[in-house]
Amino acid sequence: MLLPLVLVLALTPPTSAMTVPGAEHQQLARLTDLTTTGLTATGHTDPADWAGLTSTALPVPAAVPGIQIDGYFPDTSRTNTNHGWHDSEFVVRLPDRWNGGLVVTGAPGVREQYANDRAISDWVLSRGYAFASTDKGNTGARFYRDGRAMEEWNHRFTQLTIAAKSVVSQRYGRTPRRTIATGISNGGYLVRWQLENRPHLYDGGVDWEGTLWTVKGPNPLTFLPPVLRAYPAYLAGEPGAHEAMVAAGFPAGTEFLWDYHYRYYWDLTQRIYREEFDPGFDGDLEAGVPFCAPGTPSCDADYSYAARRRVAGPAVSPVALTGKVKRPLLTVHGTYDVLLPISQDSDVYAAMTPDRLHRYYRVEQGTHVDGLVDAYPDRLRPLAPCHRAAFVALERWLDGVEPPRSATLPRPADVATCPLS
Repeated sequence: MLLPLVLVLALTPPTSAMTVPGAEHQQLARLTDLTTTGLTATGHTDPADWAGLTSTALPVPAAVPGIQIDGYFPDTSRTNTNHGWHDSEFVVRLPDRWNGGLVVTGAPGVREQYANDRAISDWVLSRGYAFASTDKGNTGARFYRDGRAMEEWNHRFTQLTIAAKSVVSQRYGRTPRRTIATGISNGGYLVRWQLENRPHLYDGGVDWEGTLWTVKGPNPLTFLPPVLRAYPAYLAGEPGAHEAMVAAGFPAGTEFLWDYHYRYYWDLTQRIYREEFDPGFDGDLEAGVPFCAPGTPSCDADYSYAARRRVAGPAVSPVALTGKVKRPLLTVHGTYDVLLPISQDSDVYAAMTPDRLHRYYRVEQGTHVDGLVDAYPDRLRPLAPCHRAAFVALERWLDGVEPPRSATLPRPADVATCPLS
């Protein structure tokens, strides 16, 4: 049974009395539309932050009036330049018509707090949920300068969840009946970590291709160096290079995506996350040598996590996942993901989690960012409909209705839909 929509305008205290616990600064706005249509017009979102994450066909719902609170928690780093403030920024949205629930999310990649506005916020607000999102405490390609940056990600997600629950209580006169964690990529990683380590704060979660970090591997530092070595050889037509790509987790059939990911994702991702966990590998350099050939001194194409695990492993350990989720979790991940290849990520994580609390949907022809669907509509399908189907399945699961069994989902005739069974 879905949470009912309730008109709450007449029941709430004056908005001037609302405060975000622990925030160093906040600014509140009463808006006629909390969706990206309205927020773009009023300047209460950053379209550049969510650019490329969704396909153009993803519908925007009708206007959702309500309150938006922007602000930040105390912090010393300043990688988030959106408002000219500093890091640990957040956004909280409170629709006038509330269904009793709260959705908390964190930015994918190294983006800011508005990154999920198009993919997640629009839809959950239209269903009556309050929404909160964090920048994770640091942003941008040099996030590693913050020091133990990924540990802060988890802290900031927890901090915002606690604060958002208080804000919801102030706004609507009662605590949320249901709190759901969800997120994309690094945001999906946060969902996994929270349900493993802070389960008392949530009723469940939906993980959209969360990043897998384990001490012994796999993790991005185990599968990205092999592909950085193999891809230039593949371009040169060297024997065995294609097989090496496939062996690294990048399946045959995804070749049309490889060049884009090499230029924009693989090299950068390897270097900046290696710098986070193993800064000594390249000596005095910072995040290595871009697009270096194997054999170049301090080249990340030659990085071996197995050989460096005694150094990198202790840094990975505080953020590593165990699979021991303690609340219901649904995962969706595309089989054509060539940033976080499914065989090295969610296939492994699903094997780590208890079946009674986890459902896993492998989405055929889904890739890492839905924006690429616009370029390859016949070869890719969007994951947003699958995330929404999984979200609804979680709602029903929390009401006592078991979701469909874990499965690989074939491409439907209408890719705007995503049947889970």
